[in-house]
Amino acid sequence: MPTADEVLYSPAGARIIRWCQPPPVQAMNRFASFREFYPFYLEEHRNRISRRLHFIGSWGVLVLLATAMFTGNPWWALGALFCGYGFAWVGHFFFEKNRPATFKHPFYSFAGDWVMFKDILTGKIRL
Repeated sequence: MPTADEVLYSPAGARIIRWCQPPPVQAMNRFASFREFYPFYLEEHRNRISRRLHFIGSWGVLVLLATAMFTGNPWWALGALFCGYGFAWVGHFFFEKNRPATFKHPFYSFAGDWVMFKDILTGKIRL
């Protein structure tokens, strides 16, 4: 645990601590590249129903984004966000029984969703 640089108090009496060192580096640095991350991503998606839900959610994202573009209505894009994450998180919480990688590795996880989608379309991963 880093040592406190100084302890301040707000006007309401709440204690505010400024740290002289940054907080410890989180697991974000666990993977040096997407190539290292993707096997972990696939391990977090072993359940077939979860993979199917991710696949359906990704198709939904594409359809809703296309709808947003053709109608000029940005609300469809917001729907795409809820569709993609909604289907994926149901897969994780109810079938995989794990926490989505999005919380710790948002960019790699986003890329992993689309690489897995491509791998399913090309038959590299089975539904």
